[in-house]
Amino acid sequence: MQLDLNLLTALDALLEEGSVAGAAERLHVTAPAMSRSLGRIRRATGDQILVRTGRTMTPTPYAIAVREQVHDLVQQARGVLAPSREIDLATLERTFTLRWHDALVALSGPALLAAVRRQAPGVRLRFIAESSIDTPELRRGEVDLAANADPPTAPEIHADRVANTRHVVVVRRDHPLTRDKTLTTAQYAAEHITVSRRGRLSNVLDDEVARLGLTRRVVASAPTEAAALAFVRDSDLLVTAPESTTRSLATQLELALLPLPFDLPPAPVYLSWHQRYDTDPAHIWLRDLARTALADAADGRAQATDAREAGTARSMT
Repeated sequence: MQLDLNLLTALDALLEEGSVAGAAERLHVTAPAMSRSLGRIRRATGDQILVRTGRTMTPTPYAIAVREQVHDLVQQARGVLAPSREIDLATLERTFTLRWHDALVALSGPALLAAVRRQAPGVRLRFIAESSIDTPELRRGEVDLAANADPPTAPEIHADRVANTRHVVVVRRDHPLTRDKTLTTAQYAAEHITVSRRGRLSNVLDDEVARLGLTRRVVASAPTEAAALAFVRDSDLLVTAPESTTRSLATQLELALLPLPFDLPPAPVYLSWHQRYDTDPAHIWLRDLARTALADAADGRAQATDAREAGTARSMT
């Protein structure tokens, strides 16, 4: 039997109002249309539902027995087809999985976690490491939010460019290149270590250097910025990295930051998610907090925010 869920709505109105005219007015249809719906309900159930007793109509024993069930079913259907977009953060219990670039976790994670715990103490965050290969966790629903420099390539993955940061050159504090405080293009064509979780020994910087008629010598790659800076601290190697994600650790390691000797587009930060979460209220709430945490860190405002809310951040300047 094919079910017409509109009949449930009509039956609910008929049982609530106790009349065809009243049910028709409640559902904003004509009385003849409601009479036809009552006829279809009678044929489907094999019961009269409402019978005339003088000038009024009286529900049958079957109608009385199913009245509450019918009303609950209609309310449940409305909840599915027109869900509430309000959430009670105080009682929300949910675990979100975030695959973020490691530097973004260190830079923005404490502020995000502090905001989440303040507003929704029942929510937990799982920060997981990036993979060395492209993985489909967003599409499979295994990751709620990704944050890195890569724009999405699949149409079902949505993203916001939430921040930009300039590139800088990081060297040890007593490096000979720090004497002049600035680099020339010729000086930049020295020995480098690159940052690549895929182990790549070249990137867009090499294209820019080649355009200037120079070649830099890449002697190694490291999977994270933290690892690359460890190499830089004990050598004459140079590493080029986004300033916002590098400055704090470089300060801790007593490294020096120098400007690039040529123009390079800023490093973007994309926040990405699967379209299935576009209208999910809890996911929207988390995306808003993540945008703020990532943007504040890129702008240098996370220092005060993290220290006040989490007490775990170190100086970024």
